[in-house]
Amino acid sequence: MALRLSDIRKPIDKDLKVFEKKFKEAMESNVALLDKVMYYIVQHKGKQMRPMFVFFCAKLMGEVQEKTHRGAAMIELLHTATLVHDDVVDDSNKRRGFFSINALWKNKIAVLVGDYLFAKGFLLSLDKKDYDLLHIISNAIKEMSEGELLQIEKARKLDIDESIYYEIIRQKTATLISSACGIGYASVMEEDEVGIEKVKLFGEKVGIAFQMKDDLFDYGQENIGKPTGIDIKEKKMTLPLIHALNNASKSDKRHIINLIKNKSEDKEKVREVIDFVLSSNGIAYTEKAMLRYQDEAFSLLYEFPESPARTGLEQLVRFNTERKK
Repeated sequence: MALRLSDIRKPIDKDLKVFEKKFKEAMESNVALLDKVMYYIVQHKGKQMRPMFVFFCAKLMGEVQEKTHRGAAMIELLHTATLVHDDVVDDSNKRRGFFSINALWKNKIAVLVGDYLFAKGFLLSLDKKDYDLLHIISNAIKEMSEGELLQIEKARKLDIDESIYYEIIRQKTATLISSACGIGYASVMEEDEVGIEKVKLFGEKVGIAFQMKDDLFDYGQENIGKPTGIDIKEKKMTLPLIHALNNASKSDKRHIINLIKNKSEDKEKVREVIDFVLSSNGIAYTEKAMLRYQDEAFSLLYEFPESPARTGLEQLVRFNTERKK
């Protein structure tokens, strides 16, 4: 029977309810326009995956404290800020099926809203002198920016090999989940530097596995979903495509790269690229890599004592790597 998120989060339900209240309070503003935008963001929030990692990691070796709640609110504020800015950078009109901030209020307001969220997140830590948590999240934001810029740089030539791909997704995606885990654990075990680094590495491997799952959705098949080709249209080099190109003849490789560079708006040509990946074992190769990273993450997790929190983290990871949409 498939895991349901509502069942997985039961051990931290009370903590999440408190978090939601604190998160709303942290976003309040006296500026009417800003308050209206903040209300819209709260109404269309996601699954709150990162706060779940914060609370579960706190409970691995301790109990949730006020500092844990500040850490969860901080990481969600900063995560939301990056999403608002990403939509501006990508010129995206939709976020989670709803209009993005820039679509409704234009780029200038969206950028300022993102800046406001960053400031609120940093102040949340500074006001209580949570410098250890601030250091973790600041490093994550630096790495996320580097990852985005590295991807843009490489997308121009489409010369990404697997090592570059892993570095991009480690920085772009995995570092924020790694930070959520580190912040949760550090909020109750701030002296345990070895434990903090261990949960951060666990989160990094989980984040890489999650990104690979997203890569698979773009190509689709019966047990994954409809192929979308969005990554191809955006000229993103994902692992299924990289593997397929690495195992193609020189002429096929030139042809496919030419389609991605110059024909990515043509639905038939995008379909041709998808079929090329499907016929080149790119899906199976990526699924195997995803499960390898998941297993490596679990090996680190199992070094902590058995507990409902450890079980919750394992289930949360499996929920994301086994989901169908």
